[in-house]
Amino acid sequence: MTDRLIRITTALAVVAVAAVAAVISYRHAYELVHSHGESGPTARLVPFTVDGLIWAASMVILDASRRRQSAPQLAKWSLAVGIVATVGANVAHGASHGLIGAIVSAWPALALAGSFELLMTLTRAASRSELAQGEDRTEPEQPHTEVEQTPEQAVLDEYQASLNGPGRPVSQRYLAEKHGIDRRKVKQIITNA
Repeated sequence: MTDRLIRITTALAVVAVAAVAAVISYRHAYELVHSHGESGPTARLVPFTVDGLIWAASMVILDASRRRQSAPQLAKWSLAVGIVATVGANVAHGASHGLIGAIVSAWPALALAGSFELLMTLTRAASRSELAQGEDRTEPEQPHTEVEQTPEQAVLDEYQASLNGPGRPVSQRYLAEKHGIDRRKVKQIITNA
């Protein structure tokens, strides 16, 4: 119960800080975009693209973590670019007030990015905990008795099966992409058979 209370109160604090920081950071980015020639819907929507990129990249990284996979490089790159863009926009907004103004203006963006990543850390930790508890309740996995196919054999089997089915046989490109084999190798496997 104590761990759950800690997670809940921490999540609430993170969400509250993130909400306040998001409003201020949005206003800074909006004013910056507006002062550089954009108006109307463009000025109002551009700040959402920056924070939306951070959100999307974080969700992809979270999903990969929950599936116990490494995060895609594009997601990591997008997260970094989004953070740099939001901090940069806030710094630029306050730069006209000197160094202190730039630092003060940057703080909401840093608080937003930091709060959001703290929330993702809590979510990933809770997910790992749930997975570990679920693994404790399951029976040990039985060893597999069937022999796994090599990718080459899988390509050959799928191609031969498609010859007997209705329609055209599957393409070499499809087989190469599906089984992660070079297209020339797929052609060689099919030709040799």
